[in-house]
Amino acid sequence: MKFDYDVIVIGAGHAGCEAAHAAARLGVSTLLMTIDMNKIAQMSCNPAVGGIAKGQIVREIDALGGMMGIVTDESAIQFRMLNRSKGPAVWSPRAQSDRMEFSRLWRNVLENTPNLEMWQDSANSLIIENGRVAGVKTSLGVTFKAGCVVLTAGTFLNGLMHTGPVKLPGGRVSEPASYGLTEQLVGLGFKADRMKTGTPVRIDGRSVKWELTTLQEGDDDFHKFSYLPDIGRKLRQRPCHTVYTNAETHRILREGLPDSPLYNGQIQSIGPRYCPSIETKIVTFADKDEHQLFLEPEGETTNEYYLNGFSSSLPVDIQIRALETVPALSDVHIFRPGYAIEYDFFDPTQLYHTLETKLVSGLYFAGQVNGTTGYEEAAGQGLVAGINAALKIKGNDAFTLSRDESYIGVLIDDLVTKGVDEPYRMFTSRAEYRILLRQDDADMRLTPRGYSVGLASDYRYSQMESKRDQRDSLIKFCREFSVKCAIINPYLEKIGEQPLKQGVKLYDLILRPTLNIRLLSEGIESFAQFIKDNIEESRRDEIIEAAEILIKYQGYIERERQIADKLRRLENLSLRGRIDYSKLTSLSTEARQKLTLIDPETIAQASRIPGISPADVNILLLMLGR
Repeated sequence: MKFDYDVIVIGAGHAGCEAAHAAARLGVSTLLMTIDMNKIAQMSCNPAVGGIAKGQIVREIDALGGMMGIVTDESAIQFRMLNRSKGPAVWSPRAQSDRMEFSRLWRNVLENTPNLEMWQDSANSLIIENGRVAGVKTSLGVTFKAGCVVLTAGTFLNGLMHTGPVKLPGGRVSEPASYGLTEQLVGLGFKADRMKTGTPVRIDGRSVKWELTTLQEGDDDFHKFSYLPDIGRKLRQRPCHTVYTNAETHRILREGLPDSPLYNGQIQSIGPRYCPSIETKIVTFADKDEHQLFLEPEGETTNEYYLNGFSSSLPVDIQIRALETVPALSDVHIFRPGYAIEYDFFDPTQLYHTLETKLVSGLYFAGQVNGTTGYEEAAGQGLVAGINAALKIKGNDAFTLSRDESYIGVLIDDLVTKGVDEPYRMFTSRAEYRILLRQDDADMRLTPRGYSVGLASDYRYSQMESKRDQRDSLIKFCREFSVKCAIINPYLEKIGEQPLKQGVKLYDLILRPTLNIRLLSEGIESFAQFIKDNIEESRRDEIIEAAEILIKYQGYIERERQIADKLRRLENLSLRGRIDYSKLTSLSTEARQKLTLIDPETIAQASRIPGISPADVNILLLMLGR
């Protein structure tokens, strides 16, 4: 038994799993410490991965060589591509997972990762020597030494659960909270605060009147999370169902508000604006007569259902009475009520873009301890923290992602530059370069980055290159192939399209909004033959879609890339350590205070700090001689 490691990861949630896997894959000895090894990668809230912007993060994790996409595909019981009625910049993959299988697969990954070991225990203090982390002490009295520590404690730091007037300590239901770390870190000068999140009731599917629900099937096509061609869905696919609350539901919920921890002062913490509890919905949207709820299966065979949209901390009897007013749930039996949880988090402006803390060298924070919410946001941070912890041990350059390169880059830059005043959730609207950060091309953007640090495998990199070559050859064919009127017009008229008046390049035909590569290959035999001969069958749909997006949106993509390149010049203007802001009286008092606090790396980061005006940026540029 060894007690000395290069990297220790505290917590085996979604951030911790990615951090530990990444660090170990990069060749450093890694210890993953968790309170309960049976709850690894637990889906504490909904049994789903992805969604608007979150799905893009999972694709990026996969492209870099992380595991969330692979585990999700292999445990998926439903897959959907959201926002298909809109442009590809906001297409977002989402999957329902078998909760138990998701956790089992992750544990199998970790147990079979070289350089990675696990220890079941609770960390209650860090060993700090001369301003840098040196190890961890546990509740069992064991001391582990390490050069870097990644803290991914999720909701466990001083966690407190609320159901009506009942308060129970814990990190999630039936699991103990973690004590000691917050107090130690605050003593070292870290700023901490409390946040709140919640989870809905769990329902016995045998008590649901399914004939009174609306069926919501998943997609049955080639889309998935992992770019690896040999990864895909293996489990039986299951539908979701929707129901609606009504005026009587809302009346009962309002009746319970005096006993709601959110409204009687029992909970003082910051809650999520974008994933509100049902009691918050009826107060905020008092004019609404109904709210949609989603019955989502928790697994391939289980009768347990998650009631998405009914997050609550109301007393148990109020939750049940309200549910019984929904016709499909009039005889409902629940497995457990919804509850809210309060927990500690640390101001993320205390971090560098590597997610290393500014106050303690070698200490990294990832996940909900940084004020975020969501499995995907946590996993993306965990991956970056794990990579950087390993690189620091090896003495290599740090790994960071820019805003025009990834949603993970947007997420981390928002956290360390702006901080949080509520649980941070990723949206496509947070990214100024959405059309550059599409879910379809995350592999082209990030697999070379993952490969360069040693996380993405040779196989993954070769698959990415092969896909790019086939995609580009397809686009080249479309640019060069001339379509004759006599050949294509009968087909165009057959499918209700305007016939050609003169021959055009195939590329120009694809630009028509109502035409696509698949349709045109049916009408042009030589085009169909080219696809058959040159595009790998197992990835044909994926490659065709990638080529078509580049053809149809090339102008938008090029314009956004030009804007990003212009602004990138500010990203290259180093600022940290070059100016004493406290003495720069030409800046506003607010600007001096915030620049001193954040200590931005570049002019571009400084410009994104709330309260920093364009005039302040111009002064900084003048100070740098620009």
